[in-house]
Amino acid sequence: MSMKRQTIATRAATLTAVLFSVGLLFSTPAAYAGSTTPAVTASNAWVRWLPNGLPAAGYVTLKNNGDKNVDLTEATSPDYDMVMLHQTVSNGSTQQMVMVDKVTVPAHGTRAIAPGGYHFMLEQAKHAIKVGDTVHMTLDFSDGSKLDVPFTVKSPAQVQ
Repeated sequence: MSMKRQTIATRAATLTAVLFSVGLLFSTPAAYAGSTTPAVTASNAWVRWLPNGLPAAGYVTLKNNGDKNVDLTEATSPDYDMVMLHQTVSNGSTQQMVMVDKVTVPAHGTRAIAPGGYHFMLEQAKHAIKVGDTVHMTLDFSDGSKLDVPFTVKSPAQVQ
């Protein structure tokens, strides 16, 4: 092969490799960040700690930046055996906790998971949890997204 043909062949191979690399770059999930980024974000996540192994309660503010309502459908934690979604319901002079299957986070809106309303009931801690610790929860949504959220553990005195 002549020197000129080798140079052309080398350049063609280099160009093919560059184009292949660019194609891989644009086929990675990062290129689709707009479609894979969860619509829902979390802020002000905290857990009200109670002594003697009593169940704890988790709270968070969820914000939906998307154009469609999204339902929070499940929560799990590596720190607790059970995480349930409850709502406090008033019946005249009494209140009761009712387990719910989902909570809707409205499009372009927020949903407070807060004392006196919706909350996470955390039962059977897998290890000793104390004030100042961080409890991790994974929140699952109806659009298929998952959100890992760190919750700061606070004493009842810190939240009054």
